[in-house]
Amino acid sequence: MLFSTSLSRFLRHLSLVVFTLLLGACSGSQVTPPRVTTQPTSLPPTTTPTRNPPQAPVEPTPTTLTARAPTTTPAPDDWQSAPIIPVISEHTIAVYQRGLERGNDPRVFSKLGDCETFTTWFLSPFDQEPVTYDLGPYTDLSDVIEHYAGSYARPSMAARPGFNASSVFAPLWADPDRCESGETPIECEFRRNTPSVVLIMFGTNDRWHQEEFEAQMRRMIEYALENGVVPILSTKADNLEGDHSINRTIYALAMEYDIPLWNFWRAVQPLHNGGLDADGAHLTFGANRFGDADAMLAAWPVRNLTALQVLQAFLEAVSGI
Repeated sequence: MLFSTSLSRFLRHLSLVVFTLLLGACSGSQVTPPRVTTQPTSLPPTTTPTRNPPQAPVEPTPTTLTARAPTTTPAPDDWQSAPIIPVISEHTIAVYQRGLERGNDPRVFSKLGDCETFTTWFLSPFDQEPVTYDLGPYTDLSDVIEHYAGSYARPSMAARPGFNASSVFAPLWADPDRCESGETPIECEFRRNTPSVVLIMFGTNDRWHQEEFEAQMRRMIEYALENGVVPILSTKADNLEGDHSINRTIYALAMEYDIPLWNFWRAVQPLHNGGLDADGAHLTFGANRFGDADAMLAAWPVRNLTALQVLQAFLEAVSGI
């Protein structure tokens, strides 16, 4: 029995290694970025909220889905003019409140995505000491950085290089050391992290199987909603599929389910090449100096700034801070 368990664990590790070697577009090697030293930002003390015992994640059922029909049918290209930072709806607040009743943690968010989500360049600096970022004129973001402290650098069980929207439901790609046998990456992430909100960032690798993308995104959204976790969808910067159809789908789903849309694509349009490296897939690197005009010509600080602003808009809507 011990040999069988060890063999199974070894095979799962081997599968993950092979998978990493067979990545799609979101697979370029990354170098360690230069560190930027700034004075630490003074943050308010952390308070520990009262929580109910967390409930086990549940699969959605046809009778309890929480989709919301849009008030108007979105036009195919409405997504391009959608705001970068969403307005948080009453439906979204209700999902959040239901999640707290289940035991979700109001101070925790999760990340689902591919290599551009998995990388430590995305949000992780806001958990690092000494502080390596400069908020510049956005000092009001210190509150949201403090509120979600610990979530920024925490590795997600459902973010990995090469992932697409289908990957989070494949037990094969769950971390064998941290996830239970047969558990999918998204189940593992929600069980371990008990988030109240999740940033969902897919699409770059989904161009290879576009016919599956919408169905898997629906499954992901509905799984989050059924567990009282607010899904925030993000558009992607690239257009590797050639017709922006993936971003159209992301926008339409956000409208249908009445959930927040972070229009990251729009945020990077003023940047050179839309904030993309020469490969058309990876984001250009810059340090998180939000008051530095030169640094903000790169996509990474824009992504981190707008991600914080999205979380801030959500937090203000649900807590009134």
